[in-house]
Amino acid sequence: MNAAVDDIDVQAKRNEPMSRHTSWRVGGVADLFYRPRSIEALRSILAALPASMPLTWLGLGSNLLVRDAGIRGAVICTSGLPRELERLGERGVRAGAGLACTSLARRCVRWQLGPAAFFAGIPGTVGGALAMNAGAFDGETWDRVSSVTSIDRSGAVRERPRSDYSIDYRSVQGPDDEWFLAARFEFQPDPNTRVAAIKEMVQRRSALQPLDKPSAGSVFRNPPGGFAGDLIERAGLKGARIGDAVVSEKHANFIVNLGAARAADIEALILHVQARVAEASGVALEPEVRVVGEVGPEDTRR
Repeated sequence: MNAAVDDIDVQAKRNEPMSRHTSWRVGGVADLFYRPRSIEALRSILAALPASMPLTWLGLGSNLLVRDAGIRGAVICTSGLPRELERLGERGVRAGAGLACTSLARRCVRWQLGPAAFFAGIPGTVGGALAMNAGAFDGETWDRVSSVTSIDRSGAVRERPRSDYSIDYRSVQGPDDEWFLAARFEFQPDPNTRVAAIKEMVQRRSALQPLDKPSAGSVFRNPPGGFAGDLIERAGLKGARIGDAVVSEKHANFIVNLGAARAADIEALILHVQARVAEASGVALEPEVRVVGEVGPEDTRR
C-alpha cells in the first residue's frame, strides 16, 4: 500500500470491522477506513488514493448491508465531517452531509420552518438522505433541496443546482463519482410549527417500528399504490427467520438482528421475502437498502 495513503489522516484504519459502523451491526472488514474531520482532510485522502482503488462512501450506515467478506479498497465515513447548519435568509438552510437528519429537523422546527419535522423520521445523515432521497411521514428529502455541494474523486468541490439530478422515489441519479458535502434546503415560514411535532413523530416511530433491535429501517421500497410491509405480512412472513435475522413481528418491512446474525443471513432472508411475496402477490419488491462488499467462500445465502 502507498505509504502516503497511511499518513493522510490519523483516523485511517486497516481491516476495520464494518459491523462497528452499520446499524445492522454486521459486516466484514474494510481494507482501509477513513473518517476525516474536515473537508481539507477529505480532499487530501481523495488526492492520495490510487485512481484504481475502489471507494465506498458511508454515513451512519443506517441503510447499508455489508457482506461478511468485507469491502476491498477504501471506505470514507462522512459522519466525522463538520456538522454545519446555517440559516440563509427567510427560507433557506444549509446543512452539511455529516449532520444527523434529526438535528436538521429540530433546528428547523425551532426556526419555525416547515415542513421540516419529517426529517426526524430519517435515521441517517443529510448526506445519506441526499444519496437516496430518503423520506418519512409523507416527506422526501429532495422536495426541499434547491442546490448541493459535491466533491469528486479528484477532490474537486462543486456547487450544483437541483436540475443536475434526476429525482425519483428513493432514487437519485446525478454526475458519476461524486458525493454530497452539503445541501441548501428551502422551507416555508410556519408559525404553527412546534417542537411537539417532532416528539409526536418519534413516538409514532417507536410505536410502529422495532427500534429496540439492530435493523436498517425499511428494507424494501413501497411498490406503486401499496406498502411493502402489507405485502410481506399477507405472505405470512412476519417472524420468518434465517439464523438470527428475523422479519419483525412489529413491522414486516423491517429485518432485525437478534444478536448473532451474519450479513449472509440477512441477505438470504431478503431474497426469501422477495421470492415469497412475488409468489403470493405477483409483486417484485425492490430493496431500499444498499448491499455492498465481497461474497466469501463460506457464504450460505440461499
